[in-house]
Amino acid sequence: MNSLYGIGVFAMAGLVLPAFVDSGVWLNFIMMTLYAALLGQAWNILGGLAGQFSFGHALFFGFGAYTQAILQMQGAWNPWAALLASIAVAAAVGAMVGAISFRYGLKGSYFALVTLAFAEVCRIVAVSVQFTGGGVGLMLPLNPSVANLQFPSKLGFIYVLLALVLFALLLTWWLKHSRLGAYMQAVRDNEEAAKAVGVRPTSVKIWGITLSGGLMGAAGAVYLQIFQYIDPGIAFGPHVSVEALVTAIVGGMGSLWGPLLGALVLHLLSDMTRNLFGALPGLNMVIYGAVLVLIVMFAPRGIAGIGVSVRRLWRGSGKHD
Repeated sequence: MNSLYGIGVFAMAGLVLPAFVDSGVWLNFIMMTLYAALLGQAWNILGGLAGQFSFGHALFFGFGAYTQAILQMQGAWNPWAALLASIAVAAAVGAMVGAISFRYGLKGSYFALVTLAFAEVCRIVAVSVQFTGGGVGLMLPLNPSVANLQFPSKLGFIYVLLALVLFALLLTWWLKHSRLGAYMQAVRDNEEAAKAVGVRPTSVKIWGITLSGGLMGAAGAVYLQIFQYIDPGIAFGPHVSVEALVTAIVGGMGSLWGPLLGALVLHLLSDMTRNLFGALPGLNMVIYGAVLVLIVMFAPRGIAGIGVSVRRLWRGSGKHD
């Protein structure tokens, strides 16, 4: 229950605090941190809870973004209805990829490479067909209104992303306390042992990639609404996949708050290095990369794992006293 209280506190802070922020820079920081947290939480369900590493989560992001764009621009759908459709399409793609991959026993590096290959194939196809705009991409018409899922300020997008992150947090919390989540963690820890006690690993992993894909599709749809443009390189390129997995790994795979902590720390680190060393081209990226390596080396369980270790040490010292 403490986790639910924490989610409630986070929800209240997310609703109240941005309304008192006047700086566009800080509003943009909050918005992009929530966006990264959504990516990380989506990857965390499959990679952290179910233990299936994906290098191609951009596949689901791209389907979500293009579904959102095509339904609005060519199907005259309401953007809110298109958002729900984008989530459903990305989840269906996740189920399809899972059925193909897991039913043939792909796991570990083989599964990771297959997801990367799926994303790259879709990028090439998106460049070649007309309804995606080809290599030029699609530009969403500007029409600011709540009904059109476009807002005159970043505050509106912050609240949309906050709602999606809260949903992802609640979903993760439910998985960590549900039978399906227990099955996922059993498959992650020892698939053969899980199978021996009656768990069906293929079905469990398909559920994991389906839920993960749906959240990534939501992130892709909201990205389109924010930036009003999508092309194959953005939709299916490796940057989105890397951001999703790095956010979850740095924050703490398999934990409830890890992706959110990872998103916060990575965006703070990125902005600080860019502002301090932006005048020296490339130095900010070198420092950013070096800090990431140090985090992975000395905190293999992520930032969330540091807190767990500190609490255990504190309790241990208390018992000793």
